[in-house]
Amino acid sequence: MNLAVISLRQIFIMVILMAIGIMSHKANLIDDETNKKLSNFVLMLVNPLVIFLSYQREFQKDLLIGLMVSLFLGIISFILNIFLSRLLFPNKYNKNRATERFATIYSNCGFIGIPLVNGLFGSEGVFYITAYMTIFNLLVWTHGIILISGRKDWNSIKKSLLSPSVIATISGFIFFIARLGLPDIVLEPLNHLGNTNTPLAMIVAGVSIAQTNLKELIKNYRIFYVSFFKLLGLPLLIAALFSLLPFEQTITATSILANACPTATTLIMFAYRYDKNVTYSSQLFAATTILSMITIPIVMFFA
Repeated sequence: MNLAVISLRQIFIMVILMAIGIMSHKANLIDDETNKKLSNFVLMLVNPLVIFLSYQREFQKDLLIGLMVSLFLGIISFILNIFLSRLLFPNKYNKNRATERFATIYSNCGFIGIPLVNGLFGSEGVFYITAYMTIFNLLVWTHGIILISGRKDWNSIKKSLLSPSVIATISGFIFFIARLGLPDIVLEPLNHLGNTNTPLAMIVAGVSIAQTNLKELIKNYRIFYVSFFKLLGLPLLIAALFSLLPFEQTITATSILANACPTATTLIMFAYRYDKNVTYSSQLFAATTILSMITIPIVMFFA
């Protein structure tokens, strides 16, 4: 089945889950504080667990080579995104320039990417996307902070090396290389917990969207300008470039999908922390998340 069709089906499932999140917020079942705690639960525990479990597989040389290729593709992706974002948003008088660059460079490869990749390629896809996420975590807490804050925050930069996703990737890789497998009595409950990643992540996203003023969002044409390049322009360029490389489709498609994901939720967190435009950051997150339901299948058609 075509990747575009499969991704469309997976996205439809995710839309339903996000709708449940929206309705839960409207019905006062999940308030802002609860959503923040759910978000942290997914980000700090469930998401890293899914990453670690993706390495619980029999060691194969081809998988190791594929992981290294994924790492290479991730580095290429971020170099292109960082360079092109400077060309797309050059106006130094634009007070939201840093926010728009960040929104274009960094995607929601964890919350949105992992569930989608898992639906498209299973645990092998999650295995490969961890390489992209490793580069993401290292850059977002270094380059990303410098970009948003305008200064170097060395404490946060040090913390990037201790983020749960990076720890899960490194420990999972060690288990994979050392051929260490968890016993079934441990693996089974962890798999059950890992299976909550998609529904919880989508409910959190739905609650976040429910808090956004869509009328104000639609009035701001800049949001659609940023969204176009974030969701279509840059991912299609990367898809065209990767199609020229002699690598397995699963590996290249995983990297392309990671790029095609909407803006990272980290943008909102950094906007709060460094006194940037939180409203605009939330609107970019909401707009790209909603529009990605349409654009991801388009991008995956060319993957």
